[in-house]
Amino acid sequence: MSKVISIHSFRGGTGKSNTTANVAAILVGRGLRVGIVDTDIQSPGIHALFGLDENDMDLSLNDYLWGKCEIRDAAQDVTAALKAQDPSIKGQAFLIPSSIKAGEIARILREGYDVGLLNDGFQRLLVDLSLDVLMIDTHPGLNEETLLSIAISDSLAIIMRPDNQDYQGTGVAVEVARKLDVPNLVLVVNKVPQVFDFDEVQARVEHIYGCEVGAVLPHSDEMMALASSGIFALRYPDNTMSQKLRLLAHRLIS
Repeated sequence: MSKVISIHSFRGGTGKSNTTANVAAILVGRGLRVGIVDTDIQSPGIHALFGLDENDMDLSLNDYLWGKCEIRDAAQDVTAALKAQDPSIKGQAFLIPSSIKAGEIARILREGYDVGLLNDGFQRLLVDLSLDVLMIDTHPGLNEETLLSIAISDSLAIIMRPDNQDYQGTGVAVEVARKLDVPNLVLVVNKVPQVFDFDEVQARVEHIYGCEVGAVLPHSDEMMALASSGIFALRYPDNTMSQKLRLLAHRLIS
């Protein structure tokens, strides 16, 4: 049975898109057919991790939402980009990007769109692309499309940093997810300085929110140096960060 996994954060800059891309790549490496949808329409970016630029995106999620195409027509097969980093990749990956064109982002901000189309599109993708997993890279914060994505998710990872600005907002996101009865909810503490005691961070976060921490991910100079030009878990498979991401992927799919 297909699963829907959403990766969310209350604030931007938490590493949400990087986490989404890495978990997706790990699942594809296990032989699964995975779709990734960038619903961060106002500030899209996950396409860069899969080696796409504006010229590669003939159609996008925006075109589907404006009735110009079927959502499957906007799906880009990005398996080759993953295999270039790890030839042992067994599954298949499809990315539905949001437009990076300034005019189309401005139109979304100005005119909006029918959020109900997102749910229809998600369900069609699962069937039309025969997906094992649909991953949704959400828009930070809480808006109508984010609430929809959370509500239909089998698993939800809420990404936060060990930063006082993140703690309060994450609490709101956790409360909303519980009210929406998400079956599988985990927190991910990202960009944790190496000087921190990771076990202490995990215990503190679990105590504050009464919610399982699926991973405590360290700040990584290698991740920063990669600069979104590839998938970290494929480029650095033996890195501690990659090992933790593989455990997170297993937790979200189980």
